[in-house]
Amino acid sequence: MKMDATAEGDLYFSGRIKIRQVLLKSGMYLLLSAIALTFLFPILWAISSSLKSLGAVYEFPPTIWVSEWRWSNYPEALRKLPFLNFMLNTVVICLSATVGQVLSCSLVGFAFARLRWRGQGFWFVVLLATMMLPGLVLLIPRYVLYDALGWINTYKPLIVPYWLGESAFFIFLFRQFFKAIPQSLEEAATLDGATTWQIYWHIFMPNAKPVIATVAVMSLIQHWKDFMNPLIYINDMDKFPISVGLDLYNSLEGSWINLLMAASLTALAPLVLLFFLAQRYFVQGLLLSGTKG
Repeated sequence: MKMDATAEGDLYFSGRIKIRQVLLKSGMYLLLSAIALTFLFPILWAISSSLKSLGAVYEFPPTIWVSEWRWSNYPEALRKLPFLNFMLNTVVICLSATVGQVLSCSLVGFAFARLRWRGQGFWFVVLLATMMLPGLVLLIPRYVLYDALGWINTYKPLIVPYWLGESAFFIFLFRQFFKAIPQSLEEAATLDGATTWQIYWHIFMPNAKPVIATVAVMSLIQHWKDFMNPLIYINDMDKFPISVGLDLYNSLEGSWINLLMAASLTALAPLVLLFFLAQRYFVQGLLLSGTKG
């Protein structure tokens, strides 16, 4: 009898624990779903506005529901302004700057991770300290420099600096990843007569695909959505990237909020697709870049 009572008690407490776990997990999912909807609400509102007429966008009280679906807003937004030209300019700037940033930051990261030179630790601290310097502080000095070089109203201020290791954060990511690569690979290559450049290019870079993908995605997103720099350095409308071109929907011939939302979502689509395609490498690169100090 005692054993039966003990078994029944164990089953009772086991059942209560399972019910508590189910309730806790359900509550956690509900909370996370509510947070996700909060973050997704601006996107849902943009989608809703892109499918409304201009009058419906300004209705009061505002509503997210669409009474009359206007899919014609999307082709109209592409025709209203030279949208495809803006996108082409953006692709040229982003690809040129991203390739330069990956190559230059990987080189500097390799130098900090594997080479031994005087003052290495000091200069690495100085490099990290530059991350605390606001970009606006350098805005006027950079403009004066680029104006003296004759670079204003060209893409050079948006591309050339990124071929010179401009991002301290990306250098840090490469340095951390390269430090985690086994020393034996480098020693074996040295015994085979490989030079420092060959070790970097043929051993470290092929093994750095996760961090390369991480830096490439983050760099591409950074340049794609950059608004301040093109606004300052580019004057001609036919040279505008999409970040500056989208603002024209809100200022040229009045405010076209529904077309602005349609054009914004179209411009956002390549970034969303890129992130999902590179997500595995992106997460892996961030994790592996912090495995060794």
